[in-house]
Amino acid sequence: MDRYARWLVTEGRQAGGIGPAERHRIDRRHLGDSLLFASQLPRDLSTVWDLGSGVGLPGIPLGICLPASQFVLIDRSGRRCDLMRRALRILELPNCQVQQADITDLTGTADAIVARASLSPHELGDVVSTHLDRGGRAVVAGSWQERPEFSGWTTVEIPADALDQTIWLLIMRRE
Repeated sequence: MDRYARWLVTEGRQAGGIGPAERHRIDRRHLGDSLLFASQLPRDLSTVWDLGSGVGLPGIPLGICLPASQFVLIDRSGRRCDLMRRALRILELPNCQVQQADITDLTGTADAIVARASLSPHELGDVVSTHLDRGGRAVVAGSWQERPEFSGWTTVEIPADALDQTIWLLIMRRE
């Protein structure tokens, strides 16, 4: 995880993957925030899709912590996909792969779907109903200032003392 944090604050930041002011918030905000997704995911996952992965958040930290699961880091930006491929080569993380695609072009299914500040829960609802395996789970985080409530999603609050601000995770299970 330390190697990924160093990559984020150097090459990732220089390439615009995170903002210049985010350098001092890598652990408590970006990595810590990403690892909270694991608290809502079963440990026996086969395939996890990270939609709108950007520079690999939350997919790369989750891939480090859940090495038995396969992660597909999906983003429509070629530049971001190139950045993620570079990070994965540096980290030698064999359970993660990068796919450049728009969510409307996705095929197949996954045991879990995660997204961090990339798509609204409304947009993800259709993706979940189409691409999440039965019994699977979707976990979404956003930049909400107040507790979000969306039909079909369960809200889990993570208090500010755990990270540098209160965040909420939205959980959807596909029956």
